Amino acid sequence: MNCIQHRLSNREQEVLSLIVNEFTIKEIASELFISMHTVVSHRKNLQEKLSAKNTAGIVRRAFELKYLDVQYAV
Repeated sequence: MNCIQHRLSNREQEVLSLIVNEFTIKEIASELFISMHTVVSHRKNLQEKLSAKNTAGIVRRAFELKYLDVQYAV
């Protein structure tokens, strides 16, 4: 995949950051003032864009592709 296929929207980046910080879908929805369904949609988009099978894969690929660094793992 090339970089364009990996490009994340600002909202996807926000959701990714909260996923890495162990927020649940309900907590992410509350934090971002969006519905739980919308969070699930963003998570699914992250999975597709990062070619991940699950949430652990999203996090792993995000680190590999330098969307995240060690500061998010605190």
